[in-house]
Amino acid sequence: MSTQLTSPTDRQSAETLARTKGEPSWLVELRGKGAELSTTLPWPKPEKVKIERWNLSAVGQYETTTAVNSISELPASVQELIAEGTENLLVQKNSGVVWSQLSAELASKGVIFTDLETACKEHGELVQQYLFQAVKVDEDKLTALNAAIWNGGVFVYVPKNVEVELPLQAVLFNDNAEATFAPHIVIVADENSRVTYVDSAVSIKESVTANFTHPAIVEVFVKAGAQVRFGTVHALSDNGVDLSLRRAIIENDGRIEWIIGDLNDGNTVSDTKSVLMGRGSSSDAKIISVGQNKQQLSLTTGAVHFGKSSDSNMVTRAVMRDSSTAIINGITKIEHGATKANGVQAEKVLMLSPKARGDANPILLIDEDDVTAGHAASVGQVNPEQVYYLMSRGITKEDAERLIIHGFLAPVVSEVPVEAVRDQLQRLLERKLQG
Repeated sequence: MSTQLTSPTDRQSAETLARTKGEPSWLVELRGKGAELSTTLPWPKPEKVKIERWNLSAVGQYETTTAVNSISELPASVQELIAEGTENLLVQKNSGVVWSQLSAELASKGVIFTDLETACKEHGELVQQYLFQAVKVDEDKLTALNAAIWNGGVFVYVPKNVEVELPLQAVLFNDNAEATFAPHIVIVADENSRVTYVDSAVSIKESVTANFTHPAIVEVFVKAGAQVRFGTVHALSDNGVDLSLRRAIIENDGRIEWIIGDLNDGNTVSDTKSVLMGRGSSSDAKIISVGQNKQQLSLTTGAVHFGKSSDSNMVTRAVMRDSSTAIINGITKIEHGATKANGVQAEKVLMLSPKARGDANPILLIDEDDVTAGHAASVGQVNPEQVYYLMSRGITKEDAERLIIHGFLAPVVSEVPVEAVRDQLQRLLERKLQG
């Protein structure tokens, strides 16, 4: 069964679909509220990028999915993303999850790793505490639309004092542009716990032949003393628009690490923010992107400091080819009372074409005196002196430039914690850089 749901949607259709799927009453109400708000709220307005000119209404229709009996039934390009021998894996195809597996050991410790739709039914009271709490439904049209139509998704809960040694992995893919593909991810790391989560959002490009929009939201809650490492690689096809909003709330002595590869072929809005609420909380964000053809990219990374002695570090590196454009914003906000806070950021853009454009905008907003903060930004071409040096050692010009580019991006690539995803990132970089 498929139920039509387009953008903007209406309250009745959103609630009808939710009831058809057997969702709890509180979620039906949330769906309806989101649908109603999506008809009145404006789209987000990233700096210098007019996304309202993009095709943002192609959210498709809900498509029921059938679980696979074996990973071997998945497309080959999906299988190669899965870590060998992994026991903790979730796979979403278009509108629903087709594979979900958690090791008996982690389940016995109280770890929850399942799709968000199932979590809402089986762990409703827990999910309600966190769903749309880091991101509010009424922030803008993107958040409201996601509330109305999100499907599949991921829910992770790690109990107090539990350390998850091996990464939890999710692969989210679409092979039908007419099916709604709007995951919502919620990760909760309770006090003094530790977890690494890695996902890939990809298109099966030969099967995705029409325009589509991917409105995705991530919410991460890092309790006191907890540590979360979140890695993601996005590689959606050129007829897709990726609108991804990520936000983390970090409590006393908690830590979040973001490792993000935005390697879509289509237009992209990527917004990642850490809200450092607690004393001694910290955030480290590393983001890379490669633009090609006529792509438009808006990449924003932010840290908001409320906690005393909180610390944030942000590194964004982008390589631009052809006539692509990128607006890269780093925003460090230190609120009044966040004494001894430290915020550092660096944005660097490497231009490979005279027609490409990249703007790096470091922004510091400081409302407290007793803090340290710094920023660096650069936009330039491959250093000819470096190329000359490598050529003097017998390396061709093309290989020299490729080595320099890979060295430029290496600080992020090397941090991806799952080998299969790291290999995917390397392959995507090679393809996009070679054209």
